[in-house]
This record gives sequence, structure tokens and C-alpha cells, in this order.
Amino acid sequence: MENTQKNAGVRRRSNTKVRYMTQVGMLSAVATVLMLFEFPLPFVPDFYKIDISEIPVLLGTFAMGPLAGVMTECIKILLNFVINGTTTGGIGELANFLIGCSFCVPAGLIYKRMHTRKGALTGLVTGTVIMVLIGCLLNAFVLLPTYAAAFGIPLDTLVQMGHALNPAINGVTTFVILAVGPFNLIKGLLVSIILLLIYKKVSPILHGASH
Repeated sequence: MENTQKNAGVRRRSNTKVRYMTQVGMLSAVATVLMLFEFPLPFVPDFYKIDISEIPVLLGTFAMGPLAGVMTECIKILLNFVINGTTTGGIGELANFLIGCSFCVPAGLIYKRMHTRKGALTGLVTGTVIMVLIGCLLNAFVLLPTYAAAFGIPLDTLVQMGHALNPAINGVTTFVILAVGPFNLIKGLLVSIILLLIYKKVSPILHGASH
């Protein structure tokens, strides 16, 4: 009897792991497809492109926790890299991963504590704010300098690309404040609005998947 119960427990844990990995894989595949539908914004250089691939990432985060969100984000980036390659020397992919995680992890942690629509809204707002801040810092101190070095171009050339779109941009600081910050803010708001619009339909699935 004891062995039977133990074996049943092992099977349940095994099934849970399989279901977990299957859900992460499916969400990653959907996110990879959504990455194909990207578009530029008129106030940032065209190597910044916006997409809504964070929606499946956030669904996974809300359903299974922040770790699942990070895994989905990572697999999404790797799949896109394998399928489509890169036009930014991997810098864009690194930026997408780090900034995406800065969005989904805080949102997921808050939703885990507040498993309600209000919790989802609070998490998304908080995640958006953190993504904007982290995005600005990463671009200013890591991503833009790395991008410039990787392609052998002066950092000022990137700034001038921003200046051509917005004359108020005259340095790295104004570049991240007037271009990168609004870019990530729009992305966060767009993803959050769509997610909240479909919340009622996916909520039963999310709550069921978390148990």
C-alpha cells in the first residue's frame, strides 16, 4: 500500500513536470511566431522594433511563476535566433531577453501574491515601470556601447541617428530618456492592454495551470 502511494506520487510529479515543460514549450513557440510581426516606431532608430511577444511570456509567468516566464523568454529568443538569425550581432537579442525579464519577473511576483485581476493590473504597471527604468540603464551603460563596439562605429553615430528623428536628442542621456524610455513604455502599455483585454478568457486556464 505504501509503495503504491509512493509510486502514485512519483507519477504525479512526473506528469506535472511534463505538463510544465509542455506549456513552456507551447508558449515559447507562440512568442517566437509573434516576434516575426515587429514594427518600428517613428521616434527611435529602426534597429529598435516593437512586438507583442511578451504576451505569451506573461501568460506563462502568471500561470506557472516567474521562472517559467524567464524560461519562456529564453527559449523564445533562442528559437528566433536559430530561425531568423540576427541583424544586430546578438545585441538586440540580449536586450530583448534582459528587458523582457525585467518586465515579466516583477509582474509575476506581484501576481503570485495577488491572484486577482487587480493583482495582474498592479503587476503589469509595476513591470512596465521597471522595464522602462532597466531598459534606459542597460541601453546607456551596456547595450548601446556594446552595439557600437561590435559594429565598429562611434557611439555618437547612434546618438546622431536619434537626433535626426528628434532634435532634442544630443547625447546618450537624452537618447535613452527621449527614445528608449518611451519605446519601452509604449511596448509595456500595448502588451498590458492586450493581456487585460483577454484576461477573463484566459483567467480560468491560468488558475487551473497554477495548481
